[in-house]
Amino acid sequence: MQLRKHEQKWAMGTTIIRKSAVRTREKGRDRSSELEYNYKLPISLANFGRGWRGHFQFYFHFWTIGSFRPSVKKLCVKKKLVGCLLMGLMLGTRPPHKVGTGVSTRLVSVFCIASFCLGVLVVNRFWGIPDPVKIDEEASSGGKHQSSELQPVVKCEKKENSVEAGDILSQISQTHDVIISLDKTISSLEMQLAVARAAKADSEEGSPVDTKPGTEQSTKRQKVFFVMGIITAFSSRKRRDSIRETWMPQGEDLRKLEKEKGIIIRFVIGHSATPGGVLDRAIDAEDEQHKDFLRLNHVEGYHELSSKTQIYFSTATSKWDADFYIKVDDDVHVNLGMVGSILARHRSKPRVYIGCMKSGPVLAQKGVKYHEPEYWKFGEEGNKYFRHATGQIYAISKNLATYISVNRHILHRYANEDVSLGSWFIGLDVEHIDDRSLCCGTPADCEWKAQAGNPCAASFDWSCSGICKSVERMEEVHQRCGEGNGAIWHTSF
Repeated sequence: MQLRKHEQKWAMGTTIIRKSAVRTREKGRDRSSELEYNYKLPISLANFGRGWRGHFQFYFHFWTIGSFRPSVKKLCVKKKLVGCLLMGLMLGTRPPHKVGTGVSTRLVSVFCIASFCLGVLVVNRFWGIPDPVKIDEEASSGGKHQSSELQPVVKCEKKENSVEAGDILSQISQTHDVIISLDKTISSLEMQLAVARAAKADSEEGSPVDTKPGTEQSTKRQKVFFVMGIITAFSSRKRRDSIRETWMPQGEDLRKLEKEKGIIIRFVIGHSATPGGVLDRAIDAEDEQHKDFLRLNHVEGYHELSSKTQIYFSTATSKWDADFYIKVDDDVHVNLGMVGSILARHRSKPRVYIGCMKSGPVLAQKGVKYHEPEYWKFGEEGNKYFRHATGQIYAISKNLATYISVNRHILHRYANEDVSLGSWFIGLDVEHIDDRSLCCGTPADCEWKAQAGNPCAASFDWSCSGICKSVERMEEVHQRCGEGNGAIWHTSF
């Protein structure tokens, strides 16, 4: 009876071992891509003594998948198998006794222990406990393998980051050039659109150009370097003649200057309060003789200089596509070659305002010259104007002239035209160029500069806001401060 109980316990142990083996084998079969090794060690113990009935077997199943180095899951399976074996060995822990004349249960237990040790040796041979160092080596080798796969990507990133500083600067420079080119293109298109709108507005409201009856104004604008408008009045015939006899070319030379150098020079004047009167007919006759006038749709008057200047820029931009537009008074001496050289240095700039910059006091007292009726807009009494070019001569680029033309109906006009012009550019991205060569004194200042080989671009007397007694002295100033009659033809722009 007692032996039968032992047999039942051994049978239960072998059943647990078989179930564990089946579960392990099923897990191993799920990995179809790996090799399966099944090592089966049967150990049969039977007929030990005459009283021993039946027999029993131990089945030790050992699986190694892919390699003889087990994973953590395999170690867990091994622990289950060992546990089953230990449970089987517990059967031999009872006190030894004889079963008839057969072998004692203690001897059976010793034999089971020996079998277990043999099994452990076999297990350790095929399925040794992994060394932690080896596990770390495997992990590191796996990391190296993964890093080797990512190495091309890293190399690509390093290759991209290994661009030399010179190449980066070159790319930045190229990008900057492209941006400048696009900015110029956009500005050009905006200017063309603005001119088209201005032309349409002029046709609807009346052109600022005072054209003669029976003549048609050309819609295509002539491309030139700069347009110089000499602001004059009906009473200034002698001033105009003094300029024609000194620094302004006449007749065929004037046409040649326009064709070869792209320089347009015109006397700028409007009409009288009685259109078609004596004053207007006198200007018509003078223009027929010299063909050097630009007539404006504007009523002449000293206190309307701001409006006249505004209309001049609008008219000039509608007739000529120039890089620069210049305004100059008719009592100022000008060296055209030097003016062209100054403008050529700033030709690539989109918005420039060139002249002798100043910031004079705001004159609030009535009755004085240059009185400012709107002095209160400039702050407290004694304040100064914002920076602006003196009114004797200044130049603005095409973009600024077009801006004035397009917005002339909403631009505020102060009493002094030079202040008005400066106020129109406040808030715009405009570069102010202060060039003192445009405001030399006469005769000593401009004379010694001309003798030194660096003649002034423009000369006048500050005390008179022009050349004092210009009709009598223009010839003298031209002789002492001029650049030479042939200088304009030998100057390259």
